[in-house]
Amino acid sequence: MDFFRGRRLRADPAIRRMTAETELRPQDLIQPWFAYETDDSKYKKPIGSMPGQYQLSIPELLRRAEKAVKNGLVSCLLFGIPREKDPQGSQAYAEKGIVQQAVRALKKEFPDLYVITDVCLCEYTSHGHCGLVRGEDIQNDPTLELLARTALSHVRAGADMVAPSDMMDGRVAVIREALDEHGHTGVPLMSYAVKYASAFYGPFREAAEGAPKFGDRKTHQMDPANRREALREAAADLSEGADLLMVKPAGPYLDIIRDLYEAFDAPVAAYQVSGEYALIKAAAERGWVDGTAVALESLLGIKRAGASMILTYFAEELLPLLK
Repeated sequence: MDFFRGRRLRADPAIRRMTAETELRPQDLIQPWFAYETDDSKYKKPIGSMPGQYQLSIPELLRRAEKAVKNGLVSCLLFGIPREKDPQGSQAYAEKGIVQQAVRALKKEFPDLYVITDVCLCEYTSHGHCGLVRGEDIQNDPTLELLARTALSHVRAGADMVAPSDMMDGRVAVIREALDEHGHTGVPLMSYAVKYASAFYGPFREAAEGAPKFGDRKTHQMDPANRREALREAAADLSEGADLLMVKPAGPYLDIIRDLYEAFDAPVAAYQVSGEYALIKAAAERGWVDGTAVALESLLGIKRAGASMILTYFAEELLPLLK
């Protein structure tokens, strides 16, 4: 009989590895961490909705990073939770802000660790929004200068890359101009170019203590119903000077990752967000799924869709397996 014999190339582990079209590597994964401003050097507060993740003092962050680096971690993304917040989010761009302190500490102890910083105001504003507000209106253009100051302060502290996540129009151009004017032309910019107003962010708001005090973020984050708009957002950010494009969340938006991969000659990153992580962890804790296997498969799917790098809370946990 003459028919396709696909099983010949699945017959044993060796041939399956040899013919695998997609490979998940340690350097593909970026670990997000939450640095918490405190005088308690042993501060390590569990994030209830994200098992295995914590708010960390800088000494605890360094201890966590040491283990991860030994296991092959190449890069991390830093979020900061300041001791005090105000309407202008001034601790976002303070010279001695929590992220700035964390960057300096990480680069001193682990100079080869590639440190990326999230650039936004939501963790630092008393109202919890990503920009300045007037009444209940989020002000786009007045926010841009503060985002540029934030990015510049991160780079001066030693950040290797900045990643604006606010979704204000024009912020990539303003940040790129500020970095270049101050001699940081070699610092790449990874834009949260396609960030959806997603229900999957719930656990993150507990982690970063950045839930908005009123309204929502639908005026600046993208509508989950829209696909073609993602191409316009990505094209705009590339034209303004972005070096990499990010899609957030990842799992529910694999089609968008593929669209950007095929449309643009630029690396595409994907953020497997807190809700995606929490769902897998919750099902695994109940014995409904093999958590490790599902995490690996979910990440493989994201990479297969076209992501060059994946921001995921599973990075630390999976690195020993990928080594």
